[in-house]
Amino acid sequence: MQLLKNLEWRYATKKFDSTKKISESDLEKIKNAISLSASSYGLQAYKVLIIEDLEIRKQLQPKSWGQSQIVNASQLIVFCNYTKVDEKVIDDYLKLKATIQDLNLDDLKGYGDFMKSKISEFSDDEVKSWTAKQTYIGLGNLLAACAELKIDACPMEGFEPKAYNDILGLSEKGLSAAVISTIGYRSEEDLTQDNKKVRKPINELFETI
Repeated sequence: MQLLKNLEWRYATKKFDSTKKISESDLEKIKNAISLSASSYGLQAYKVLIIEDLEIRKQLQPKSWGQSQIVNASQLIVFCNYTKVDEKVIDDYLKLKATIQDLNLDDLKGYGDFMKSKISEFSDDEVKSWTAKQTYIGLGNLLAACAELKIDACPMEGFEPKAYNDILGLSEKGLSAAVISTIGYRSEEDLTQDNKKVRKPINELFETI
């Protein structure tokens, strides 16, 4: 299984080679992998920012525990969850579904009403938590895609979401930074690349009931 070999190869890269950049073709593959990620109801209630601008990344670095990956990686990826899922979000999804699958929009009304009724039961905080969880599925696909392409990545929760929201102007767009990842190519000086993976034994991590 090649996936297992790829996952054995990857690690959370601590130091990137700032002179190496990801090609546009490989970046498109990563974007497609994220796009194909599963999401609740298929709504994809998040947006993904690909930040290449070094000046913006310099602003974000102090709000990311000063970590060097923020500025030295080829790109900084910011997964931003919707802070609100209203009827328009659902209606727009149904229109897209009807178009792509060549369906009658009216035939999807029952499904739409079901989604609206269920989501309306959530509090504002529950909606934010729910949509933030969706971003981690996309992050997982990003990591797997990068590993297959032999592109390094470092998923990161060590950042200040509110500061990111302010610097990137996310709140006024109905978004909030949920999780980030840097992608690029490891530096030969990154001493952590040769560390053995530390994982629980399979029989300890899994239990069959």
